Amino acid sequence: MPQIVFTHPEVAAVGMTERQARAAGLRVRAVEYPIGRVAGASLYADSYDGTAKMVVDITRDVIVGVTLTGPNVGELIHAATVAVVGEVPLSRLWHAVPSYPAVSEIWLRLLETYGL
Repeated sequence: MPQIVFTHPEVAAVGMTERQARAAGLRVRAVEYPIGRVAGASLYADSYDGTAKMVVDITRDVIVGVTLTGPNVGELIHAATVAVVGEVPLSRLWHAVPSYPAVSEIWLRLLETYGL
């Protein structure tokens, strides 16, 4: 179930944290990317600061958790929810090109950081 904490900055999450996934016995790899480095962040605010973390079950090659911090990240969590609940393989997500320039470009950057 997705969750949003409406603090400054916002925190949004879905699925498991890296620690929870490891405790559940999953073989995982986590990657992080600064949201402020995507092109759309500069359109949102001059000094956008935030982080995206994606936790991947490397056995099944699917995302099992995402945590986002930053301004208005609650708007990004639905895409992560679809990927987690739908168990969409990373190789398939690679073809779901995000809008540019938009903060949702973070999904492409996370996949690139992962190595796709």
